[in-house]
Amino acid sequence: MSTAVPQIVGDLGGFSYFSWLFAGYLLAVTVTLPVYGKLSDTLGRKPVLIMGSVLFLLGSLLCALAWDMTSLIAFRVVQGLGGGALQGTVQTLAADLYPLKERPRIQARLSTVWALSAVAGPGLGGLLATYADWRWIFLVNLPVGAVALWLIVRHLHEPLRERTGPRPRIDWAGALSIFCCGAVLLTALVQGGVAWGWLSPPSLALFGTGAVLAAATVLIERRAADPVLPGWVWRRRTIAAVNLALGCLGLLMVAPTVFLPTYAQSVLGLAPVAAGFVLSVMTLSWPLAAALSQHVYRRIGFRDTALVGIGGATLVLLAFPLLPYPGSGWQPALLMLALGAALGLFQLPLIVGVQSTVGWEERGTTTASVLFCRQIGQTLGAALFGAVANAVLTARLGNTSGDLDAVARALDEPGAMDAATADTLRRAVASAVETVHLGAACAGAAAFVLLLTLAPRRFPVREEHTGPASAERA
Repeated sequence: MSTAVPQIVGDLGGFSYFSWLFAGYLLAVTVTLPVYGKLSDTLGRKPVLIMGSVLFLLGSLLCALAWDMTSLIAFRVVQGLGGGALQGTVQTLAADLYPLKERPRIQARLSTVWALSAVAGPGLGGLLATYADWRWIFLVNLPVGAVALWLIVRHLHEPLRERTGPRPRIDWAGALSIFCCGAVLLTALVQGGVAWGWLSPPSLALFGTGAVLAAATVLIERRAADPVLPGWVWRRRTIAAVNLALGCLGLLMVAPTVFLPTYAQSVLGLAPVAAGFVLSVMTLSWPLAAALSQHVYRRIGFRDTALVGIGGATLVLLAFPLLPYPGSGWQPALLMLALGAALGLFQLPLIVGVQSTVGWEERGTTTASVLFCRQIGQTLGAALFGAVANAVLTARLGNTSGDLDAVARALDEPGAMDAATADTLRRAVASAVETVHLGAACAGAAAFVLLLTLAPRRFPVREEHTGPASAERA
């Protein structure tokens, strides 16, 4: 959808708040992840996956029928309510349906689907917006999603599970409190420094309300018989360490995915397609490294494999400021290729490993907590690194605009400034993006330290058989 924003704004208006097309979806996905995780442990994976698919398709149809920007944003939230169910449940099913030795293969296939979609999606969106209509970006989901929904209903068969006690009650009060708290705090982070200042009344009001809701959520969850976010998610060393480490991954990923395209276009002078390729090479090496990671963690364990991956990613991010100015496109592309390979060794072993430490009845909640922390890290990273980039620009440019988007737009207008001014702006953008990558390297180093100090060297993997659970060390 990002490549069709000009056409959408030109048709519907609302340029001042079009960013909510993305933020609204992100908010809905993030705050519903733990809710759907608990629901999948209570009701089963298939009902949640069907519900999420229907919601996503309904949201897609409504988006195609939107009459103004406000309605389109509201319908994107409906899409996100479905997307939250899809994202966590699919990852959980991969662990349910395949034994430990086969999970890397299926997870690598899922990563490959994601990589191909990440490369093809923006191009397809641009083609539809240019030669058809931007509404087809949403309508194209309907036949594809209908086929996927039919396959789920017809061919997804979950293994029968025997319950040893009464069916757990759904913690609706906890689900509502988590949704409200997450929505308020994430809104404050997404819009802070953009729609209003960090110390402005709206920002302070949102953070204050979020703090009150967070306290209420803790009280509700402590009293709930079967809470949405149970305390054991943070009391178990392995799960807590993976949650924090993948939160750092979400923070880290903001640097290449958000700021690298601006660097490629504004500093290197690349066209949008070429700038997209510089980033997309990361999606080529990531699934390949993920597929090969099983040969590493079977020898040295999940934690040490992840340490190798995040250590390599940190070194790659530290190398970014060493690139020459202005440089060539192949140089950051080579770094992104190495970064994708390193992160493939980092993320997949942690997800496979932490899923293997719990049984079916806890796997949905565990997977959702991991993905939830990664999404929170991504939101924090967008707010934090956006403020860092703008602060560096302000320091470099003095009294002129210190907004990265404004500077990037100015550089896109040929002949609007003399060569010396343009070079000054390019160097300021390069400095800002380099600083952001240094911050991302700090996030990588934090993930390394967290895993090294909190995670056990060998994850307590549960044997997969129908008898009483025992543990093997991996």
